[in-house]
Amino acid sequence: MSHTQESTIRMNQRGKDNYMEEFNFPLCEESSKYDKVAKIGQGTFGFPITALREIKILQRLKNENIVNLIEVCRTKATRHNGHRPMFYLIFEFCEHDLAGLLSNSNVKFSLGEIKKVMQQLLNGLYFVHTNILITKNGILKLADFGLARGFSMRPNKRYTNRVVTLWYRPPELLMGDTNYDTSIDMWSAGCIMAEMFTRCPIMRGSTEQQQLALICQLCGSIDPLSWPGVENLELYNKIELIKDQKRKVKDRLRPCVKDGYGCDLIDKLLVLNPAERFDADSALDHDFFWTDPMPCDLSKMLSKHSQSMFEYLAPPRRSTMRSATGVTASQKLHNNVVTDTGYQDRIF
Repeated sequence: MSHTQESTIRMNQRGKDNYMEEFNFPLCEESSKYDKVAKIGQGTFGFPITALREIKILQRLKNENIVNLIEVCRTKATRHNGHRPMFYLIFEFCEHDLAGLLSNSNVKFSLGEIKKVMQQLLNGLYFVHTNILITKNGILKLADFGLARGFSMRPNKRYTNRVVTLWYRPPELLMGDTNYDTSIDMWSAGCIMAEMFTRCPIMRGSTEQQQLALICQLCGSIDPLSWPGVENLELYNKIELIKDQKRKVKDRLRPCVKDGYGCDLIDKLLVLNPAERFDADSALDHDFFWTDPMPCDLSKMLSKHSQSMFEYLAPPRRSTMRSATGVTASQKLHNNVVTDTGYQDRIF
């Protein structure tokens, strides 16, 4: 082992030790009190720092629209597991996830129910400011904080830009911005809201370059005129961007999003310039949520579906309808795409 590798291991261990010093969460010593009923999903990132970080964040976040971490459970160390115990994060069970519901053509969301889903999503974002679960009673939960970090309001604070599943990733991250803020979540919320109506992701690039092209085709060309300061981002002069594209969000979505207020809210969330993008508070105050039909309870609709629905168990979503970017939704989608960033994303 090289000296560099040894140093890295020591630094990683110090990082874990620092986390463990502050770690304080109910620890169950016996995992046998739980039964493994079924596999409902899988992760692509291991336990170490990300799991400890997730536990710390969930200790601080207690809200109806954030998934509840009940306890941390570990198995006993035995010779069968190399004297290395397994750790489990025990969460409340939610009967469905949004992707699973949208993949089932028998699940029909009314406009009032779509409003309720989006209202809860924005309420959750307002409280935490990625992974949405829904209980059988229609309560939406934000989940999977494994890659989350505490957010600082200090200027010039740098973060990694290789976050957010590619199809929901905002243009500033794709352009290499490392000094972003909570507006990245609002772009993702806009993508999800549009998907509630179209029943399929509206921009499905297989690479970051292709995703940027799809964004330009829908939201207009990325240039200093529509987005002052974009020329200062790392990748602006390093990648080829589509020019002379007009903004078409409302025109492309109107055939699917029949509600004018809904179309307008999506338009205000899918804004290229993060400084002009709606925040969660502004979105919750939009007329979409304050006009008939009002946001309504989901439990009656969900009670018609006794079987749990999760993205992991659902077939790839297909549709004969054209997506907002003009690509037919009947094209085959893959459950796992390794992007050119090297990250593996679970996508629809």
